[in-house]
Amino acid sequence: MNNKFFHHALYFSKETCIGCTHCMRVCPTQAIRVRNGKAELLPNRCIDCGECYRVCPVDAVKVEQDDFNLIYNYKYRVVLIPGVFLGQFPEDINQQQIYSVLIELGFTHVCEVETGAEILKSVMADYIDENLHIRPMISSFCPAIVRLIQVKFPSLVNHLIPLKQPLDIAGFYAKQLLIKQGAEQDEIGVFYITPCAAKIAAIKSPVGETQSVIDGVINIDFAYNKVLTIIRQSKSKKFPSAKESNLSPESILWALTTGESSVMRGRSLAIDGISNVIEFLEQLENEEMSNIDFLELRACDESCAGGILTSSNRFFTSERLRNRAKSVQHPAERNENDIHNFREYLSKHFSIEKIKPRSMLKLDENIGSALEKMKKVNELMEILPYVDCGICGSPTCQSLAEDTVRNETEISRCIFIQRILEQKGTFTNEESVKIMKEIWGEGKLDKDLK
Repeated sequence: MNNKFFHHALYFSKETCIGCTHCMRVCPTQAIRVRNGKAELLPNRCIDCGECYRVCPVDAVKVEQDDFNLIYNYKYRVVLIPGVFLGQFPEDINQQQIYSVLIELGFTHVCEVETGAEILKSVMADYIDENLHIRPMISSFCPAIVRLIQVKFPSLVNHLIPLKQPLDIAGFYAKQLLIKQGAEQDEIGVFYITPCAAKIAAIKSPVGETQSVIDGVINIDFAYNKVLTIIRQSKSKKFPSAKESNLSPESILWALTTGESSVMRGRSLAIDGISNVIEFLEQLENEEMSNIDFLELRACDESCAGGILTSSNRFFTSERLRNRAKSVQHPAERNENDIHNFREYLSKHFSIEKIKPRSMLKLDENIGSALEKMKKVNELMEILPYVDCGICGSPTCQSLAEDTVRNETEISRCIFIQRILEQKGTFTNEESVKIMKEIWGEGKLDKDLK
């Protein structure tokens, strides 16, 4: 895996982008610039949180997806569905109907992601108890949060719990179950229906391991529309009754806010929404809080129910899952294929390597050169206006100064600096117009004013 850059599931359509800066302004890691009237991504800063996707007014932000036909490369085709996928559907559509249609679409087996949580919750609790010297421990469930900590809060990476998540555990379980039943390893393909871009990126370049157990990803909006259409067009068809869930109520709720924190021992907090998480982590980094044992941090409001690829209202999705959890009087009886019977095998796959920081603020590999460049950044900040207007194509004055020191742009892109230089007679209006066109493109300055 390339240690310098992340894989990114988000990308910008240059043909569609209008250079409105909505994305640049909401990006929590300042990973977007505007050049020649188009948004550009700085790969080492982006965490695939999808905030840019949410605000783009022209749908210029795209999310990659594997070709659905890839599933046919395998004899045994497993689809891993998160609970929030089931929560997308209205109450008149039951779990077994959804399963049946997924099989019609070409999959041979269906497994819920939260199956992995049945084992993970005790493994996490034990890990926290065994590492009392680190507080708080931070869940690594949300890949956008893991990347956020890596690039923006590198001093906190040791607080991340280095364990695989329910998705990975369910994937290993599904493959091993089929192998037990006579399948060959290379005959099995495991595909995940994802509610967000960050999970795609985490599968393509997983943190703490070289390769994911997941063979492909399918976006939840694509899968939901496919399944819903078939069910609605088959009103006369009799689907099987909903089967009893093998999941505990705690596992059903795992992907929602408080899903993890509610089952952890000690003082646990759950924070969702990327801006809320950043505010909290800033206080934690500054040692403004203590006596917290566990933190559940999720980038999206209502956690995975609010993922950028979901189709249903996140509050309805959460309500459906909570109602489903309440309806489970007791999980179905265990049998020989129950995940708990695979614990010895799965225990070999729980851990990941130590998560390392990947600071986005590094100005130079050489410490001496980096200090000199930081000094230059501070000098530039003294002459910049602290307006953070974004007219220079960078989100803040600080980012413009850093970009300038990295030789990625010039300080003269600041419109205030241009006016100062014009007053001194060392800069012309023509030069200013040229710079504006380089940032915003010809179109925005090609107006016929009357």
